[in-house]
Amino acid sequence: MTLRYENNEYVLENLVPEINKEFATPKELAHYNQHIDDTTKVAFIMIATMEPELQKTYEDYWPYDMNLYLSNMFLKKVRQERYEVVMALMACKLKDGESVCTHVQKMHRHMERSEKLKVNFDKVLVIDMVLNSLPSSYDQFILTYHLNNTETTLIELHNLFQIAEAGMNKSHSNRSKRLESLLP
Repeated sequence: MTLRYENNEYVLENLVPEINKEFATPKELAHYNQHIDDTTKVAFIMIATMEPELQKTYEDYWPYDMNLYLSNMFLKKVRQERYEVVMALMACKLKDGESVCTHVQKMHRHMERSEKLKVNFDKVLVIDMVLNSLPSSYDQFILTYHLNNTETTLIELHNLFQIAEAGMNKSHSNRSKRLESLLP
């Protein structure tokens, strides 16, 4: 923000121009001197905001070079994080007996994180990914969902799962009571 306020952002994107001071016009010299002054200010600001370890590494760099190296370093970390989030999302599988609602919330958190990392999934693909993560005990639900041919959001699907899960728990409870009544 400080760089924008002082209009010094350009030093992050432009190298200090090389000029021959003997043959430069007064305008070129003024531009060069201004660029050097702005570059020095920005270098101090950048170094002051770094952790001590990074300060030692970049204390002799111009802002353009610092920006280039730091961007590359952090882009690699973002790439790795994106990979990990997508892998975690693809590895999500609901096990029988676990709450489908908690499972969908977990997948939703992974998807939100992926969006922050600029990995966007189509809404239909998101629904398909969630449905694909379900165990075979949800096959009837999936079949009914597809037969109804309704477009839903992830939140609407979550609501359908809450209803289905309540029904499954109720029928499981009734089945257990019937089995218990049959036992001597």
